[in-house]
Amino acid sequence: MSSLAGRSVVIVSGPGGVGKGTIVEKLLARDPRLWLSQSWTTRPPRPGEPAGAYRFVDRAAFEAAVTAGGFLEWVEFLDYLQGTPVPDPPEGADVVLEIDVRGGRQVRELAPDAVLVFVDAPSPEHQRKRLENRGDDAATVARRMAKTAAERAEAVEMGYEIVVNDEVSRAVQAIESLIEADRNRRQAQR
Repeated sequence: MSSLAGRSVVIVSGPGGVGKGTIVEKLLARDPRLWLSQSWTTRPPRPGEPAGAYRFVDRAAFEAAVTAGGFLEWVEFLDYLQGTPVPDPPEGADVVLEIDVRGGRQVRELAPDAVLVFVDAPSPEHQRKRLENRGDDAATVARRMAKTAAERAEAVEMGYEIVVNDEVSRAVQAIESLIEADRNRRQAQR
């Protein structure tokens, strides 16, 4: 895909409640060369979720964009649709995609050298507490927890780098190191 050519593409995946959004927010604040693609979703906003976290749309609008070829990747997740629109980053920016592992698989077909990062919780109990604290109901928490092992296994099979979010600053630094290594590799190839 031409909008990704020549750029570092960083795919940040992981199960719900592991702190992906917090980590990505800190990466963007620390590195002005990173640009985050805003994903679309048909789920309603969570209590306290920032307005810009996603583009919230209804199912009909989402499906119309799919039909028009407007997504780089998209999946049905639990009971809603989510996807990454075809990115249009500014000149010179590297692209960050905060997407699930299945979406990462789709993007990797278009960008085989993408940096794959799977953020994991230090423990299932930690993940469960984060899901509950962000307002997910008991049924949603149970479904998300049940999917975690499958997501982790798929990430390992795909060769994702695993970063445990036991301390946000350490996790951010680990991902920054992966991004810098990719940038250095690309520079050496030029």
